[in-house]
Amino acid sequence: MKRFLLDSLLCTLFVFIFLFGLLKISDLKIFNAFDPLGKALGDMELTDIAFSQFRDTDELKVDTNVVIVNTGYLNRRQLTEQIATIIACKPRVIGTDIRFVCLHPSQDSINCPQNYDTLTNLLLGSVTSAFPNFVHAEKIEQTDSLIRALGDTDIYDSVSHSHPLVVQNSYEGFVNLETEAGHQEDLKTCRRFTPRIIVRGEEHLAFSVQMAMLYDSAKTKRFLERGKESEVINYRGNIIDWFGAGDLSGRYQVLDVGQSLDTTQFLPSMLKDKIVIMGFLGENLFDTSWDDKFFTPLNKVYAGRARPDMYGVVVHANIVSMILNEDYVDELPESLQFVIAFFLVFLNVMLFGWITRKIPVWFDSLSLIIQVLQVSLLVFLMIEAFNLFSFKLNLTVALAAIALVGTSFELYTTVIKSLFKHVGENCPGLPNGSRLY
Repeated sequence: MKRFLLDSLLCTLFVFIFLFGLLKISDLKIFNAFDPLGKALGDMELTDIAFSQFRDTDELKVDTNVVIVNTGYLNRRQLTEQIATIIACKPRVIGTDIRFVCLHPSQDSINCPQNYDTLTNLLLGSVTSAFPNFVHAEKIEQTDSLIRALGDTDIYDSVSHSHPLVVQNSYEGFVNLETEAGHQEDLKTCRRFTPRIIVRGEEHLAFSVQMAMLYDSAKTKRFLERGKESEVINYRGNIIDWFGAGDLSGRYQVLDVGQSLDTTQFLPSMLKDKIVIMGFLGENLFDTSWDDKFFTPLNKVYAGRARPDMYGVVVHANIVSMILNEDYVDELPESLQFVIAFFLVFLNVMLFGWITRKIPVWFDSLSLIIQVLQVSLLVFLMIEAFNLFSFKLNLTVALAAIALVGTSFELYTTVIKSLFKHVGENCPGLPNGSRLY
């Protein structure tokens, strides 16, 4: 029995060595040209299916605490008028997902005239700073010297603020969202966000967290007490979607550019005591622009996606809703993911070892059936855990290992053990008949 357990343990270790080797080979991207399916599924998570297919939408009603306002392509003078109109309706919190900066490297008056329009900047700043709960957007960055010194790191050493005349004494929150994209122009998938970041010893709150803090500090503090560096966004819905790119459209009230500048087109009570988030939603709500737009788990096409479904300002609105509704997503710790994967593979190896000894003729059929059933069960558990309990049961490592355990077991028993057996029989330093396994 001890020898059987030791053999099972060695085979389990071989499964993970084999899995690690395959991952390293895939990193070389040797087979990318021949793997369209892998590319299509590469940015998909099983919880996306729970969001887009199995979510109980009856509980997710329109969030009337949050109103989104489209700023379109308004200039700073027009934005001042838009903000003044909104302030007159007496909302409780206003946030602008807009950075009033010029991105041209020269920063001169020819390439960045808006930075030198002192009167407009001062007027915009005086309007926003007069409102007690106004949140401007900032961006957390890494300087070139930090990147050269540390390479790829999660440490940040720089903050890009809006023009100082615009910000004045208003609140700020960083608008960085977690994606796998290398550049702003790349296709971006957003499932998570960072609630707070320390930069040079100073704590900076995320844009959405800062707005939630000003609206309900007790709930927001409870959220921050979770102490997680990264949180899964529990998406509750989108704005009206005329083109059907995503699910749960119409869950947030929205004002288009023209509506927000004309008080006859909406009731002031729509904004009174609400959180108003201003940001880009295209030239108008019928625009199909991809600027500042993300793929989310609400996308109807969750594999091989064609077009993004949610603007960045709506992502921030979902985070605010999640905090104020205290409807968070918990996750399985990474260490536990590996423990579960190891335990399941070990059980599979022992079962396959028993089948090989007792009914070897049935090994191929039974091992395949067992693997398929286990993978199906784990997928079902992952989806249901997320759907019923908002718990992200990440068993990806276990799924990959179980998918390989049959092949790995055969390689171990027919190649690895035979190799060591041959060495043991021919090694002059070992007694006749000794084994190395």
